[in-house]
This record gives sequence, structure tokens and C-alpha cells, in this order.
Amino acid sequence: MNEFETLAFDHAPMGIALTEHRIIRTCNLSFADMFGYKKPDLIGQSFRLLYGSDEEFHQIRDIGLKPLSQSLPYTDERLMLRSDGSRIWCRFRARTLTPERPLARTVLSFALIEDSDKGPQLTSRERDILLLLSKGQTSKEMARTLGLSPRTVEDVRSRLLKKFNVKNVAVLLSRLGGFRKPDT
Repeated sequence: MNEFETLAFDHAPMGIALTEHRIIRTCNLSFADMFGYKKPDLIGQSFRLLYGSDEEFHQIRDIGLKPLSQSLPYTDERLMLRSDGSRIWCRFRARTLTPERPLARTVLSFALIEDSDKGPQLTSRERDILLLLSKGQTSKEMARTLGLSPRTVEDVRSRLLKKFNVKNVAVLLSRLGGFRKPDT
């Protein structure tokens, strides 16, 4: 890259990272600043560093694979972990360079969501329900999967709708991105 290309990449108005199998191979200064790290400290690190738990890191892995494997971009909104332990609410976008193996080489971008830098705080139970909702499971199926009563699942769904200030699950999933069909 020439000097101007390097400047444009490092100072883009969003964080950009190139990953291989969820390992950060390079990133721009905006990405490092957003997450509170120095750029060299991120290179070679697993993206696990930016998630609150191993469970969260593993659960989110499969959410965008279908569009990526079809050479489509994937977008959602998510809470990410900064170096100081605080969370940031950001818009996440991904495009794979290897659709046959979507996570082999991926270009990712992160932009802070303007009006809220934290987003709703989710409990582990809420994250579990959200993941199963994204997979199209019914309340009864989720209850069986998680060993809960269907009423408990309904209560958690209701809390999620209130937290995200939406009227139904379809709008919730659409807002969290990637779960809607791509425009044709």
C-alpha cells in the first residue's frame, strides 16, 4: 500500500479487521482505538478477546454463516467487549473472501451506534433465547432445549421485546440484523 492508502485504511471512519479463522491478521487504527487496544496488541489474537464469555463467542459464530456462504454480506448489531471491560454497542458487517469456507478469510467492519454506546445489557438466559429465536425455534422447542418451562421462555421473550423497544420478535430479529432475507 502507498502512503495515502495506508492513511485511508488506518483512519477510516469505522473499525476494519481482516481475519483468518476468527484470528485478527490485520486491523486499522480506528478498530484498535474503538476497542481500547494498540494495533500491534490485536494482531494474531482470537476474536474471543472482544466477547464477554467463551459461550457468547461460540454462539455468535454460526449466526451469519448462511449469507456469507452465498457470497452475501452479513450485518447485525452487537455488544462487544473493550479492553477495560466495558461494552460497546456497534453495527457489525462481514464479507467473506472464501464463501466455500466463510470464516477462513473475512473482512469485518465495526461502527459505533450513534445514539447508544452500550445497548441493552443481556443476561446469559436472554442471549440463549435470542440465539434460539434467530434459529427459528418456537417457545416449546426453546423450553425443551434449555430445560425450562414454555412460560419462562415467554417471559424472557417479553423482556427482550421491552429491552429493545420493539413490538414483536420479527422486528427484534430484524433490528439485530442478518436474520432478514437479503434484498432481491
